[in-house]
Amino acid sequence: MAHDPELAERLRALLDGERGLTEKRMFGGCAFLLDGHMAVVAGNAGDLMVRIDPARTETLLERPGAAPTIMRGRPMRGWLDVTGELDDAALQGWVDEGVSYARSLPPK
Repeated sequence: MAHDPELAERLRALLDGERGLTEKRMFGGCAFLLDGHMAVVAGNAGDLMVRIDPARTETLLERPGAAPTIMRGRPMRGWLDVTGELDDAALQGWVDEGVSYARSLPPK
């Protein structure tokens, strides 16, 4: 499964200048890490995986296109999948969620 190059470029632009930013191929996509912690992942077909504060799960699931991330048949705590068209403001909001949570973790 290959990542969506257009979404990856949009994420690169939004994350440009973030300290400790690295990219890795993970989960069949292009993961963006901050100080070693994944924040967001560009998946295939334009889907987005976002690392979130688990305490905010229910609130964030109310946003359009948000669903729990399922891996090996089980929901991943602290991760959401976002599908559908994301305008710049919506994508920025999700990136902010991922960056905020990744920054709350100690550097690896």
